Amino acid sequence: MEAGERQERFLKQRQVLVFFVLLGITQAGSEPRHYSVAEEMDSGSFVANLLKDLGLEVADLAARAPRVISKGKKMGLHFDRQTGDLLLYEKLDREELCGPTEPCVLPFQMLLENPLQFFQAELRIRDINDHSPVFLDKEMILKISESITPGTTFLIERAQDLDVGSNGLQSYTVSPNSHFHLKLQDSFDGTILPQLVLDKALDREEQPEIRLTLTALDGGIPPRPGTALIRIEVLDINDNAPEFAKLHYEVQVLENSPIGSQVAIVSARDLDIGAYGEISYVFSQASEDIRKTFRINAKSGELLLKQELDFESVQTYTLNIQATDGGGLSGSCVVFVQVMDLNDNPPELTMSTLISDIPENLQETIIAVFSVSDPDSGDNGRMVCSIQDGLPFILKPSVENFYTLITNTALDRETRSQYNMTITISDMGTPRLKTEHNITVRVSDVNDNAPAFTQTAYTLRVRENNSPALHIGSVSATDRDAGANAQVTYSLLPPHDPHVPLASLVSVNPDNGHLFALRSLDYEALRAFEFRVGAADRGSPPLSSQALVRVLVEDANDNAPFVLHPLQNASAPCTELVPRAAEAGYLVTKVVAVDGDAGQNAWLSYQLLKATEPGLFGVWAHNGEVRTARPLSERDAAKQRLVVQVKDNGEPPLSASVTLHVLLVDGFSQPYLPAPEAEAADAGPADPLTVYLVVALASVSSLFLFSVLVFVAVRLRRRGGAASVGRRSVPEGHFPGPLVDVSGTGTLSQSYQYEVCLTGGSGLNELKFLKPILPSGLVQDTGQD
Repeated sequence: MEAGERQERFLKQRQVLVFFVLLGITQAGSEPRHYSVAEEMDSGSFVANLLKDLGLEVADLAARAPRVISKGKKMGLHFDRQTGDLLLYEKLDREELCGPTEPCVLPFQMLLENPLQFFQAELRIRDINDHSPVFLDKEMILKISESITPGTTFLIERAQDLDVGSNGLQSYTVSPNSHFHLKLQDSFDGTILPQLVLDKALDREEQPEIRLTLTALDGGIPPRPGTALIRIEVLDINDNAPEFAKLHYEVQVLENSPIGSQVAIVSARDLDIGAYGEISYVFSQASEDIRKTFRINAKSGELLLKQELDFESVQTYTLNIQATDGGGLSGSCVVFVQVMDLNDNPPELTMSTLISDIPENLQETIIAVFSVSDPDSGDNGRMVCSIQDGLPFILKPSVENFYTLITNTALDRETRSQYNMTITISDMGTPRLKTEHNITVRVSDVNDNAPAFTQTAYTLRVRENNSPALHIGSVSATDRDAGANAQVTYSLLPPHDPHVPLASLVSVNPDNGHLFALRSLDYEALRAFEFRVGAADRGSPPLSSQALVRVLVEDANDNAPFVLHPLQNASAPCTELVPRAAEAGYLVTKVVAVDGDAGQNAWLSYQLLKATEPGLFGVWAHNGEVRTARPLSERDAAKQRLVVQVKDNGEPPLSASVTLHVLLVDGFSQPYLPAPEAEAADAGPADPLTVYLVVALASVSSLFLFSVLVFVAVRLRRRGGAASVGRRSVPEGHFPGPLVDVSGTGTLSQSYQYEVCLTGGSGLNELKFLKPILPSGLVQDTGQD
């Protein structure tokens, strides 16, 4: 929710850029609005209501966030966002802000956001009569010779009044006397200079000293007075006043010149001799600021600095210097001092708006709005603003040295999450001065990256007969986003086949992607299965991806070999007939077995465990064929019992055994011998009737047996063909040890079905021979039905 609100806020701020250029240029060319207020008004005093000038309603103030911006001299203005009133939050002193300048007009700007707008305005501070005229010298001494003729004018020190206009100094009066009257003269800079005019010749012997009170009045209502004492000393005659070599001096002084530096030397001469020819230099009509800044050597006329000059405060000084001789006569000159600017002020940066956190993927987002200034002049005050190269930000100049820092391309938090930027403002002076302002912009995350699995497909192997809840493996996905946008949750996705019981087979830990088998798996029932795992983040909206997981069930040796032939559960044992004329290698029968396991666990080997006569028969380890190991002889017992073991190659190996009964016959005319139990029961002397019956039966059966012999020969031929086909189909290549891989179907490479039937009787059993049913492919190959 916070991420959404933050993004919405920044989308609103983007509107600033949309209107910035048009509104900025429009406001740049418009005339400033004028307001006025009297100085010394109390804090909170009303100046003006700006709603109409700004074109806003009260309801718009909160959204537009108006505020007052001023540069240079600080103004105590406050904008009330509830009413739209411009108020004072501190008293304003016109003399402190503007000095003697009239009118006192201070520019300021109104900054509106959403969209960004600048309104130029000027505040005029009206003067009130809050200062009385002041004479810097409370006592002025004039030395006047008695020989001075009436009508002579004497320049006296003027008063200083910090107020201006009608509240400034307006007139002077002098106390009533019989020798002088006051004359007011306008100077070239508009000030009123008081002068004493001698009305009546002085007589030192009659009155050596005259005291007058000079009163200065301003134009306030009521007017404020200021007084000084004029003490006139009557001297002996002195008929030559000092004269300066030049009436006007113009000098240039670098600001920040050291204290005590020489500014200029003024020089005057007096034709008188003696005390009347001795000249002393003093400032005339000098303000307090001049007296604090300069001093003059009374004897030499050398003008020196008392404090450093600052071009940014005062650019020119006008000094009136008076030279007075010992007889009281004086002359004056004017020294114009022009302060030369040095590049001694680095540029200044004032930040108005700074957004430190911005969401990624937004185009042209405003980062900062700031203004730059340099109090120096000329090239020293010209500025260049820049940022480092290679950053996705640009600076756009605005009005009145305002700049806007915006992005010039969409930011990607996953590529870079933070930018440390240095705004450098350099002036064009010599040497160049610069100011650096460091800001840090953090790119906040937006859920724009889906989780990514480390693999698109996983293959896991599980050994069958596992315990339930077994950890079988893990999937892993990462998200390049941050915070909740990067928190990944795993889940099983619905299978494509709704009949697959996926929920009962596996589960996934939603926090770490660990996979667990929920039940024991059986290789023989389920050899492999696959499913999809989804990974979703917790962003808004959430993003997801998926991976395929294939589980391979590995076989365990949990199935013993099973003998298909000969069957061991028949009612009577299976007996194989072998003619005594059989040579070594004669195929007696073939033990066929299968193993439900796979791979090495299904590799079967055959071994002869027991035999009536060891060495007579042998079992091929790879295919289970039972063959004669040597030619038969008459000494070999007619009935042979063989026990064959079938063993797999598992660990541990499992085995099964089968018992074979082999009957050795001459041709195939000898009847099947009775079982040992029947033979034991019939033991005893045979009576003649039995002998006759046996002879008769033998005679009758001879023809039958001959037919059977032919039939058996055909069958044996077919069996030999089938055996050769079976031998040809056995896979070639090396088998480990005495083993053969039956691929889950026993020792035969083709599928065989055997019909084995033993019919029981009272004394003899009839044999129905083994009949292999071959696959259709083998039938076509052998040409047999």
